[in-house]
Amino acid sequence: MVKHQVFIDPDKCVGCGICAKACAAHNIVIDNKRAKIRMDDCVMCGHCTAVCPKNAVTISGYDTEQIEKKEKVRLNPSDVLDVIRFRRSIRHFQRKDVPAEVIGQILEAGRLTHTAKNMQDVSFVVLEKEITRIESMAVKLFKIIKPLADLFWPMARNTKIDDHFFFFHAPVVIVILAKEKTNGILAAQNMEFVAEANDLGVLFSGFFTTTANISHKIRKALRVPKGKRIAATLVLGYPDVKFLRSVPRRQLDIIYL
Repeated sequence: MVKHQVFIDPDKCVGCGICAKACAAHNIVIDNKRAKIRMDDCVMCGHCTAVCPKNAVTISGYDTEQIEKKEKVRLNPSDVLDVIRFRRSIRHFQRKDVPAEVIGQILEAGRLTHTAKNMQDVSFVVLEKEITRIESMAVKLFKIIKPLADLFWPMARNTKIDDHFFFFHAPVVIVILAKEKTNGILAAQNMEFVAEANDLGVLFSGFFTTTANISHKIRKALRVPKGKRIAATLVLGYPDVKFLRSVPRRQLDIIYL
């Protein structure tokens, strides 16, 4: 595993203390008008590198460069709410490929997602050529366990398990892996927003996630590394159905204390 270390360039540092203020680990102090690291054991969140006005702080061991923020970036709150309000799970997709650059943007959203303790434990498996083979493996297993599901979930009795039960002819599926499930789910949510921004429809396939996690054979086919599990599965494609309005929801349930 790559070793990361925080470095502060004394020639650039002006001792302003902004990095110390932003440090979540309280690992930076101002000594003799210069910032200094207290100890090497740090979460490496990178706040110090992002906040320093003189670009005096760096973290070793990364092969990606930081991007300078040119201007304030803010989304329109009403637009964000409308994306959430009109978002629907899609199970009907056009027979149309998703461009590689769009998939790249979606994956970038997952990569950039914050993780607990800065674990950066999220990774991805993109299914395109292997969709049919992987889905067939899951369908075969799910047909075996479906009678048990029928006993506990009446709706399952009305569900037909066909060859495309999980992915619905979608052109691409992204399986999200993580050590901590919450980290993977956070990544999945950010990825969904970017997918929606590219006019894609999205389905969170809980059935596939559950089926794959209980199958050693499927996890092996997906090359899930030791210590990780499938946190979420995003089924992606251009929707072949158009929703015209939002759906009914219960009123806000909230307590102010």
